[in-house]
Amino acid sequence: MKILVTGATGSVGRMVVDHLLAAGADDVRALTANPAKAALPTGVEITVGSVLKPDTLKDALQGVDRMYLPSAPETTHEVARMAAEHGVERIVDLSGPEGSWWYSIVQDVESAGTAWTHLWPGEFMENAEIWASQIRTTGTVRDAFPEAANAMIAMDDVAAIAAEALLGEHHDGQAYLLTGPETLTTREKIQRIGAALDQDIPVIEVSKAESVRLLEPDMGEYAEWYVNGQEENSHSTQPVSPTFEQVMGRPGCTFAQWAHDHVHLFR
Repeated sequence: MKILVTGATGSVGRMVVDHLLAAGADDVRALTANPAKAALPTGVEITVGSVLKPDTLKDALQGVDRMYLPSAPETTHEVARMAAEHGVERIVDLSGPEGSWWYSIVQDVESAGTAWTHLWPGEFMENAEIWASQIRTTGTVRDAFPEAANAMIAMDDVAAIAAEALLGEHHDGQAYLLTGPETLTTREKIQRIGAALDQDIPVIEVSKAESVRLLEPDMGEYAEWYVNGQEENSHSTQPVSPTFEQVMGRPGCTFAQWAHDHVHLFR
C-alpha cells in the first residue's frame, strides 16, 4: 500500500512520516517543496511539489492508495479531485468542524468522491511558544485573559492519529474531534512551563490591546485573531474530547509532559 504524505516539510506532516514508519509502513512517499529542510528518513520516497501548487502533484499521485492532506483550503478542491482521478482510495485531512475556517476542506474532500477521514484538532500545544520571548527576557507572561481555558493537543498526537487513520481499516467516514487530555487555563499552562524550567513565572493581566501588541512580533496579523479567540475561551471553556484515547487506546500527551520535553524553547 503506497501512502502519500503531502506537506511533509510541515510540522504535523513530518511527524506523520515518522509515525507511519514506526508502525511498519514500507511504501511511503513524501511530497515536499524543500527536501533538504524536511530531512526525511532513509527509505522514504521523496517527490518535490506542494499542495498549494496542484500542477506539481501529477507524478506524486501516481500509484497512491492513501493520502495525508494538510490544511490548505485554497487548493483542496483541486487537489482532492486530482487524487480521486488518480485512484487514491482514502484521504486523511487536517480540517475543522462546521463554522471553522477549515470546514471548506471537509466539503471539498467529501465532494471528490474518495473515502475520507477528517481530523479536527484543537489548539496545538506548540502555540505555547508565543510566550517564549516574554519568559526568556522578563521571566513573566503578560496576557489579557489568563483564565481563558482550552484543551490543547500536541502535534505529535495529531500525527499519530493521522498515521493510524491512514493505516487502519475502520476509519472511513469518521470525523475525529481531537483535544489533549485536560482543560487548562493560560495561567495553569504557564505554571507548568515554570515547573519544567524550575522557576516561578508570574502571569500579569494586561489589556487586550497590550496583549495583541506583545504577540505581534511572533504572530503578525494573526495576533488580534488569536487574542479574540482567547477572549471567547474566557467565557466558554473548551471541554476534553475522549476521541484520541478511544481511537489510539492510550491517553494523549499532557501539557506538563509537553513542556518538559520542549523546555529548551523557553530557555
